[in-house]
Amino acid sequence: MLVYSLKKIRTFVPIMKGSIYPQLLQKLTHDEKSFAVLIDPDKIETKDISPLASLLLQSKVDYLLVGGSLMVSDHLDKVVELLKKETGLPIILFPGSPAQITPKADALLYLSLISGRNPDLLIGQHVQSVATVRQSGLEILPTGYMLIDGGTPTTVSYISNTWPIPHNKPDIALCTALAGEMLGLKLIYMDAGSGATTAISNEMIQTVSQSLHIPLIVGGGIRNPQAAAEKAAAGANLIVVGNAIEKDPGLIREMAQAVHGTKI
Repeated sequence: MLVYSLKKIRTFVPIMKGSIYPQLLQKLTHDEKSFAVLIDPDKIETKDISPLASLLLQSKVDYLLVGGSLMVSDHLDKVVELLKKETGLPIILFPGSPAQITPKADALLYLSLISGRNPDLLIGQHVQSVATVRQSGLEILPTGYMLIDGGTPTTVSYISNTWPIPHNKPDIALCTALAGEMLGLKLIYMDAGSGATTAISNEMIQTVSQSLHIPLIVGGGIRNPQAAAEKAAAGANLIVVGNAIEKDPGLIREMAQAVHGTKI
């Protein structure tokens, strides 16, 4: 059941906040790599945000992604609000469900799970959440989301009820990404998933990135600065790290430096 009436959807004209996508396109044109930290609201206490914010700023992180496959806590709004206040960094929602939306962020990865064949995650949840999304005023980033086998079953593959693309099938990844681009999606996000034992291969990233004309985001299983730099050098435009940093926050600075120093 839609939250708002059809009349309200038709007449509501949101004020779009931010200009994150034009910035990503400009960086793509200049082969400039970006680094983002993924923060799961379920795994952070509000009291820990201030010290984390200082580290994020010192490390010159480019973007913050906020979201998770599950949402058992109820402080998404508060986490985003505090992160924005403490860092001033662009905050992009990375939602695991339509419930994970707050207008306090800057942008929303409007995810279509193009690697799977679950119609609910291709278009179904979008239809149900369109009124809320449109009213939010967030900058909408239509994103082709691709799960890649990371060596172990992940929460997102279980929740989405889809099979990931095999890690050794770069041709399937390429065709899937190109189909997403030709459908009009603005970003491609290849993700091995939180807790992946194996990151997406450099070969697959290179194969996909060489044929794309839109920014490529890569995350999952990236545990050290060298791996982050390799993924960027292979063609990823935005490197996302979450799980490794949760275990060792000190990695933030080293990974950011490695990505920003990447030579093509």
